Amino acid sequence: MLIKHGTVLTMTDRNQVITDGAILITDGLISDIGTTRELIERHPEYMAADCADEVLDAGSKLIMPGNICAHTHFYGAFARGMAIPGVAASNFVEILERLWWKLDGALDMEAVRCSAQVCLVNAIKHGTTTLIDHHASPNAIEGSLDVIAKTVLDAGLRAALCYEVSDRNGLDGARAGIAENIRFARTLAGDRSGRVQAAFGMHALLTIGDDTLDRSVRAARDAGLPLHLHVAEGMADEDKSIARYQLRVVERLAAHDALFDQAICAHCIHVDKHEIALLAKQCSFVTHQPRSNMNNAVGTSPVVQMLAAGICVGLGNDGFSNNAFAEMKFADLIHRHMAGDPRAMGADKVIRMAYPNNSRIAGLFWDESVGMLAIGAHADIVLADYHPFTPLDAGNAPWHIVFGMDGSEITHTICGGKVLMRDRQLVTLDERAIAAHAIDSAQATWARVHSLV
Repeated sequence: MLIKHGTVLTMTDRNQVITDGAILITDGLISDIGTTRELIERHPEYMAADCADEVLDAGSKLIMPGNICAHTHFYGAFARGMAIPGVAASNFVEILERLWWKLDGALDMEAVRCSAQVCLVNAIKHGTTTLIDHHASPNAIEGSLDVIAKTVLDAGLRAALCYEVSDRNGLDGARAGIAENIRFARTLAGDRSGRVQAAFGMHALLTIGDDTLDRSVRAARDAGLPLHLHVAEGMADEDKSIARYQLRVVERLAAHDALFDQAICAHCIHVDKHEIALLAKQCSFVTHQPRSNMNNAVGTSPVVQMLAAGICVGLGNDGFSNNAFAEMKFADLIHRHMAGDPRAMGADKVIRMAYPNNSRIAGLFWDESVGMLAIGAHADIVLADYHPFTPLDAGNAPWHIVFGMDGSEITHTICGGKVLMRDRQLVTLDERAIAAHAIDSAQATWARVHSLV
């Protein structure tokens, strides 16, 4: 496929803007990039009449890499609009106990499938092509990752999946979670070329004892899987770790060999300078989810300090909508607000998290680059109906993206060279049918939730 006549934003470490640009896709990978004139000269065969279906005219739209969500929860979709009776939760632990742990405990396989489907519809519509999911369904563990994987493959997207290991459902539940991570990884047979990959999930240390922590780390390392876990999202995580183990959360992870160059640490809100230094020393990855953190009132992660320490901090959504452009805006604004300093973050740092850093995190799972437009990278591409009314160049592109763009402007979504949305019309998924099935599944799930309240 040849995509021509668009403004190409490569979103590589040294971003390049190509006016009247074009991209050639061969076998699911980007095989050439340049101006439209250059690519037509190098590949004149695409101008033949019988190749018309293989040429996409971008019509001066932006051509960008598909967005990556570095931390999400598909099943969280079924919390939308759900009311829990009684007094509203007053802190993060109460939110977990009264909402999330009730919801995940009520999931059956159909709810797992339907909640994933609605998230994938949302992702395609808003230009997110790669998602790193963290799943929990303690009453439907074995095979749950297979259900999600099939849903991802049917949608045509790219995802890394894991199951959340926790002691909150007893040691048998924890061991079943460990087994599900390893079982699912074995089904992939180490093939890093597929659109679905495996990680090893853990909840947070406030729900994980030493025995389960050691078993999980050993299993993940033996299987060569990246760890994906929540770290210091709420202050209760640090308080419990200090009270029970006399160690802060990151110190405890380090003591149990859980921090290494394949560890994805979500949130890291209540980490101190020493913990930041440990994360940097171990080359662990961190993901930032500003909208979720604001929603749960848990605080704001010291992202600027972590970036300055050399930590690769990416951007996720923690189960919020897959409008990555909205997440970028909040990532910039909340840090300015909390610091009382308009210089506190900056669109350049936000874009570094959302594109180059998220691409590095995705590199834990795929050999070819994801989340950038470069020769040899996966052809995960979106077209955006954004027409700047001020000059756009490589230097100011981050400010255009953060302050000018929104996911609603995405008109085409392509993953691995396959068109998933064309002119805002979904190609691989039937949104209305999915929503209708999801409502039935959500109602049944909510009924089970209320039986647990």
